[in-house]
Amino acid sequence: MTKTKASPPQAKTADIEEGTAFAPKFDADGLVAVVVTSAESGEVLMLAHMNSEALARTLETGEAQFWSRSRKRLWRKGEESGNTMRVVEMRTDCDQDALWLKVEMGGAGACCHTGRKSCFYRAVPIGKGGTGVSLTFVDAEKRFEPEKVYGHAIVAKGTLKTQD
Repeated sequence: MTKTKASPPQAKTADIEEGTAFAPKFDADGLVAVVVTSAESGEVLMLAHMNSEALARTLETGEAQFWSRSRKRLWRKGEESGNTMRVVEMRTDCDQDALWLKVEMGGAGACCHTGRKSCFYRAVPIGKGGTGVSLTFVDAEKRFEPEKVYGHAIVAKGTLKTQD
């Protein structure tokens, strides 16, 4: 027989939306979505996920830590690249199922594993529906070369997913 983890009692909607208790709502996989922006410019840098341990470590240390869905492990931003994130402010949305981190970037100031400042370096054209939509590169200058930093070709090809 498997043991199931007891869920904490759910707070009332009014308490979650209007109260002062921090009660993040994790999804069925135990994750909460995290939007990360630059504290300096307001630019969106990345979207990531945290489990309860990553959240606790982030609150404890002030350095952004996440749950890597592809690697299936905790991940401290910058542990390999040196491009760390110091959390300046953390906010939660109205129903506490998403977090917003305002951060200061360390290292080369590149958030994306492709070497760019932001993971959002391509624009999708609006009003030109149909098939064959082409992305446009914006603010896509590389701040570091991924293969040199990470030391393996799979990163240089654009993914940090491990090979099985």
